[in-house]
Amino acid sequence: MNLNVTPLSDALGGEITGGNFSKNLNNNEKEFLYNCFLKYHLLCIRSSKLSSKELYKLAIIFGTPFTEVTRNHWDLEVPEISILNSTYVNLSDKPKNPKLNRRNGWHTDHSFKKDPPKATILHAHEIPSYGGHTRFCNTNKAYDDLPKNKKEFLNSLSAVHCYDTQRAPARPVERTAYEIKETPDVVHPLILNHDETNIKSIYFNANRTDRIVGYDRKKSDEILDEIDNHVTQNKYRYDHKWNIGDIIIWDNRCLIHSVNVDYPIKEPRIHLRTLIKRNKN
Repeated sequence: MNLNVTPLSDALGGEITGGNFSKNLNNNEKEFLYNCFLKYHLLCIRSSKLSSKELYKLAIIFGTPFTEVTRNHWDLEVPEISILNSTYVNLSDKPKNPKLNRRNGWHTDHSFKKDPPKATILHAHEIPSYGGHTRFCNTNKAYDDLPKNKKEFLNSLSAVHCYDTQRAPARPVERTAYEIKETPDVVHPLILNHDETNIKSIYFNANRTDRIVGYDRKKSDEILDEIDNHVTQNKYRYDHKWNIGDIIIWDNRCLIHSVNVDYPIKEPRIHLRTLIKRNKN
């Protein structure tokens, strides 16, 4: 086996080198990748550009890919793979205030679903000359650093997650009437037990976590604001500077992420993405 892993930071992440990911991997290579994923929470696989079909073959090592809510991004041949074009075509496309761009907010993917994805896979096809980094924070480390009494308090709480929340400064992609029916509000525990490793993480999404169950809006916002400030500290963070061909696989059960939306106009920024189903106990 030629695959190697090197830590990307003290906070999280491992870099995978030495493979040809356009071809089928053997069982040892698949097991190695999956074990590294559980250990590091995020893998950066250095690769050449893959087609949607090739990326799908790699994705199934980590579980079952599924389609996104918004259908307009689907690859028609492989609908489980979405083609995300975040290029700024005109000056008006680029936000003057980054907070008003949805991707800038710290989030974990699709927490508005009853069964959110355990992992996200993002594959760089076109990258601008600067900016556009994807940033990650380790919410397991953030939980571990809390004092015992704070852990006990947060373990007793649940939160409502919505497709949209008034707490978020930017609005999401509009849904069709059918998509609205697919995405009612859901409740998740504030502290998530990882279903494979049993680690505990703070399950928070600045774009979707609306309120704490059983608390009024003011007290709920105080709790969520404190969590937001805690989990996004630099000591829990890794910023990924993309290269064409990079494949990032991250664990939504213990990481949050955001995008540096400051990158040039008219320079393509295109990724392939798929989501991996969470295991059901």
